Amino acid sequence: MKLAVHFGAGNIGRGFIGALFSQSGYHVTFVDIADQVINQLNEEKQYQVKLATDQQESMTIGNVSGLNNMTQEQEVVDAIGKASYLTTAIGPNILPHIAPLMAKGITKRVKNTDEKLYVIACENQISATDLLKGYIFEHLDEETKEQIAGKVYFLNSAVDRIVPIQNNQGSLDVLVESYYEWVVETSESIPPVEGMKIVADLAPFIERKLFTVNTGHAVIAYHGYLENKSTIDQTLADEKIVKQVQATLGETGAYLIKQYDLNQDEHQQYIEKIINRFKNAYLNDAVTRVGRSPLRKLGPNDRLVRPASEAKKAGLPFTNLSRAIASALLFDYQGDEEAVKLQAMINENGLPAVLKEVSGLDENSDITKEVISYYNLLKK
Repeated sequence: MKLAVHFGAGNIGRGFIGALFSQSGYHVTFVDIADQVINQLNEEKQYQVKLATDQQESMTIGNVSGLNNMTQEQEVVDAIGKASYLTTAIGPNILPHIAPLMAKGITKRVKNTDEKLYVIACENQISATDLLKGYIFEHLDEETKEQIAGKVYFLNSAVDRIVPIQNNQGSLDVLVESYYEWVVETSESIPPVEGMKIVADLAPFIERKLFTVNTGHAVIAYHGYLENKSTIDQTLADEKIVKQVQATLGETGAYLIKQYDLNQDEHQQYIEKIINRFKNAYLNDAVTRVGRSPLRKLGPNDRLVRPASEAKKAGLPFTNLSRAIASALLFDYQGDEEAVKLQAMINENGLPAVLKEVSGLDENSDITKEVISYYNLLKK
């Protein structure tokens, strides 16, 4: 049986990427440090993926097992040696930590076989696989780097599926929305995976997704948090916030349309489809889950600052994006480590310094000035 090794046995790994591999006839070996999940995967060998719809359809995902990368390093190396695909869904910040083990697996593999391996980081990050490749190459010798050519392929991808925090009390079952998109950039003929879309140029897909889905989700979460809303769908019952989301995605849309020559009407339909996805009450998606990790989400290449910077460069409006950045800076949820750290940084160093350090924005830039203005307004 074909093998896929997937780092990240969390809800996204099980409910999205791992599920697609299983449905395509692969055995999926999940790699994670969560002992309970790994043990359950090895004992139960299957789980249910449930769709957040009226019908609550579910599908059984079988042919799965687990390895703990902290205690079963050799087994992970051996699994990488036999796999067709090596994928991740663990968060961009964790990629440097798993790279040394991946490097060991790849080093051993290329010495023993000419079979092709396809490495794909399925993260909400532009060029995530390129980043992962860089981290892996830091742990390879020159001989191995040369041997990789024609044997190991690093493919960038864009992923899109809402997987909320689960109330599954120790169960492996995962609730997901029915909609998903997995786009992979390659000119290679690669082994088929159900639901994977192959494209020659990923940039329009990943930016359209990141600056519509991820930007929209963040705007809803941060404005919802300021209005004391609990869930995303509850937030979108507030027409004032809906208008704010539409206005912000109008700004990201203007940049995307100009940059990639998108059809204006089609992109507007895409925006409305995305907002309607967020209204799905069955997801019961918490504002605090979607808003978590504000330091990462305020990064210079992420969902709020990047489109604002690109809009400014293109001579397009960025007022609503500035307001969204300001709302993210006010996310002071005590249950999130990054939110607590962000507030401490603001209190200690002030907004201009934080925007420079976290977002790469010059203290005298027009975006910084607008963000500070909205921050003071929203704080009231």
